[in-house]
Amino acid sequence: MPPVELILLLLSPVFLLCVVLEWRYAVIRQQNWYQWRDTLANAMLALLHQGADMLALLLLMPFFYWLHQYSLFSIELTAFNLLLAFILQDFLYYWFHRGSHHIRWLWASHVAHHSSRLMNFSTAFRQSLTYPLSGMWLFWLPMILVGYDPTLVFAVVALNLAFQFFVHTQAIGRLGVLEHIFNTPSHHRVHHACNEIYIDRNFAGVLIIWDKLFGTFVPEQTDEPCRYGITDDFNSTNPITITFYEWRRMWSEARSKQRRQSLWQILFKMPAKLNAGTSEKMPE
Repeated sequence: MPPVELILLLLSPVFLLCVVLEWRYAVIRQQNWYQWRDTLANAMLALLHQGADMLALLLLMPFFYWLHQYSLFSIELTAFNLLLAFILQDFLYYWFHRGSHHIRWLWASHVAHHSSRLMNFSTAFRQSLTYPLSGMWLFWLPMILVGYDPTLVFAVVALNLAFQFFVHTQAIGRLGVLEHIFNTPSHHRVHHACNEIYIDRNFAGVLIIWDKLFGTFVPEQTDEPCRYGITDDFNSTNPITITFYEWRRMWSEARSKQRRQSLWQILFKMPAKLNAGTSEKMPE
C-alpha cells in the first residue's frame, strides 16, 4: 500500500473531477447545490485537516508501534485478513461516528462536517483539524491490539474515508439492492439532514448493516425532503469560525461564573442539537 498520508492525496484528482462534473450537472439542472464561498471554505478545511492528520500520525506512530508489540496475535497480510481489517475498521468507525453525535467533546470536531447548509461532493472535504485533539485515533487502537500493523490500520481508515466522499451528493438517487448493504448517497443525505426525523441516524461508513443491526437506520423519505446543516443558527463560510464553533461555546460555558453544569457535563454531555436558533451567533 502507498504511504498512509498519501492515499487521499493520490485520489484528489478523482475527487476534484467529481466536484467539477457535479457542479456542471447542477448548473444544467438549475439546482443550487454549490456556492463558491462554501466550496472554497470546504477546500481550505480539507487542507487544514490533512495537515493536522499528517502531523498527528508523525507524532503518534511511535506510540502505535510501541502498543503493537503487546498485540494478541501476529496477523499476516493476506486477502482474507485484509477483508477482515476493512470490516473491523468499518465497525469501529460506526461507533466513532455515533459517539461523535452523542459526546460533546467528539461533536466539537465533527460539527464542522455538518455545518454546511449545502450537500455536494465538496461537503466531504469539510473536516476539522481538531480530530486528533478530540481523539478519533483512539477508536482504531483495538485493531492494533488485535494484531494489525499500525500502517495498515491507518491505510484502511484512509480508504474508508475515500469511499465516503462518493456518498456526499444529491445527483445520485437510490441504488437498488446496494441500498441494503452499503452506505449510499440516499442514506448519507439522511445523515446530513437536520429534519427532526433524520437527526442522529445512518452513521455508516461503508456498510449500512451496522445501522440496521443497532437501530439507527432511517431511509430517505420522498415526503420529507432533507434540509441540510445543523439546527443551530449557524451559516458561516469562515474556516476558523467553522472549526472552532463548538470549542468556543464549550470554553465560554466553562468560564461562565453563572454556569449551572459541571465541567464534566460541559465537555461530555450529549450535544444540544435540537435547540434550533437558541445558540449564540458566531462572527463570520
